[in-house]
Parts: sequence; structure tokens; C-alpha cells
Amino acid sequence: MSPLPLSDRETTRGVGFGLTAYIMWGCFPLFFALFDGVPAFEVLIHRIIWSCLFLVGLVTLLKRWSPIRQALVEPRRLGRVLGCALLIATNWGLYIYAVETRQVFQASLGYFLTPLVNVALGMLVLREAMAGLQRLAVLLAGVAIAIQLLLLGELPWISLMLALTFGTYGLLRKQVPLDGLSGLFVETLLLLPLGLMALAWLSAAELSHFLGEPNITLLLMASGVITALPLLAFAGAARRLRLATLGFLMYLNPTIQFFIALLIFREPLSLIQLGTFLLIWASLVLYSWSAWNSRARSPLAVAAAPQQSKRV
Repeated sequence: MSPLPLSDRETTRGVGFGLTAYIMWGCFPLFFALFDGVPAFEVLIHRIIWSCLFLVGLVTLLKRWSPIRQALVEPRRLGRVLGCALLIATNWGLYIYAVETRQVFQASLGYFLTPLVNVALGMLVLREAMAGLQRLAVLLAGVAIAIQLLLLGELPWISLMLALTFGTYGLLRKQVPLDGLSGLFVETLLLLPLGLMALAWLSAAELSHFLGEPNITLLLMASGVITALPLLAFAGAARRLRLATLGFLMYLNPTIQFFIALLIFREPLSLIQLGTFLLIWASLVLYSWSAWNSRARSPLAVAAAPQQSKRV
């Protein structure tokens, strides 16, 4: 049996890295559900602190200090990075709150909505053209949210905030010339003083759970490692896979969360909520089909361009 060509082996490794990243992200509810009795705010503080400390060692091990030093000596870059940091911290905090209050269905819906929010933000902020099917996909998502508002009498604010904060984070992150690892480290570094001050306040007020119980202490410290590992796997996938492949793998994360909420946490799912999920899934099928077709046509357009120039 002949060995796979190098490109195929790299693609296989990329798929492995991508599956690892998205499965880890999808299983996050199981990890954050372990913080029983610890407020989401305190878990977020430790997630920032221990992520930063873990990334110090990782960046040193991988010898990746050069882009970080360059970013830190150029204050003009730090404004956008700080914006990214605040958005991702808000997203993390909301997600932890959703898990602790057993609203994982809402968290799942939020990450299903994120690609559609990205499309809408691209149109509204960057003035990007939106294909007809993409417009229909965003419209279907809007109908799903409207149904929840009108028939259930409540706005799925956790879903919307998760999608908006992560979508806006992605929009802003594109304007920061830092790779995933360096960007996350600088973001957590900027948040570190706030995290340390908040931890000092909790300790002074005797509200801190850190060092109270050994298992909670270890879990709080492990939150930094748990945050960084899937990012590293994602970076390995992004270097080896096409964006279209990464885009399809991305749906693993909220799908796993959906089934964790349904089968493990036993969260109630009404017919109306299920109907809104079906509308969101239909909109994602339309969006994915449109994105796939546009990418499939682009090489043909490029190949046709020289022929058109010859005719002129």
C-alpha cells in the first residue's frame, strides 16, 4: 500500500486538528458545568488569568515573542486589540453564564447564528455584496428570532449577544495583523490587570472560591489550558485546510452543544424552539450552499479572465 502524497497527508492532519478543535469547543458545556456554585464572573476572571499565564509558557516554548513585541510597541494597534479583548471576554462570560444557568440551547443557537451575523456585519459595515441566497438565509434567521419573540414572549438575548459579540470580534480581529496564538495572548495580557484587580477584590471581600476546595482550585487553573488548546488545534487546521472545509467543520461545535443540552442536561425544548432551530438550520444550508457555489465559480472566473483580455 503506497503512502499518501504529502498534500493528502497534510489535509488529513488538518481535518484531525479541525475535528479536535471543534469537538473540544463543543464539549465546553461539560467542563464549565463542573463549576457548581462558582459565579460565572469569577470563572471568567480565572479563565483570563490562567489563560495568560499558560500562554506565556507556550509562546516561550514556541519562540513566538517577535510578533507580540512588535504589537506591544505600536500603541496604534492596541486600540483594536483591546476592543477584541473586551468582546471575547464578554462572549466568554455570557457562555459560562449560559452553561451555569442551563441555557445551553441558547448558547448553541448563538453559535449557529454566528456565520449569518458575520454575513450581515460584512454587508452593513464593510459594504460587502450579499448573494441572493445569503440574503434569504439572514431573513430566515430573523424570522426564527421573531417567532421566539412573538410566540414565546421572550427574546433569546443570550443567543443574540453570543452571536453579535463573536461576530463583531471576528470583524475587528481581521484588522489586527496577529496570528491566533499571538492575538489571544495580547488580548488576555490587556485584560490581565482587570482580572487581577477583580480577584483581589473578591479575596478581600471573602467571596473568592480559589484555594477554598482543591477540586475547584484545579478546575479554575485548568480553565486557562482548556481555553488555549482548541485554539492551537484550530491554528493547525487553518494552515492546512481550505476555508470551505473549515466552515463546514465549524457547525460541529453548536451541534455537539445542542445534543449535550438535549441528552445530558435534559433542558426542555418546546416545539416552537425546535421550529426556530429548524429555520436556523435551513438558513445555514442556504448560506453554505451559496458560499460553496461562489467558491466553485471563482476559479472559472479567474481562468476565463485571460481569454476575455485576448478578445479585447
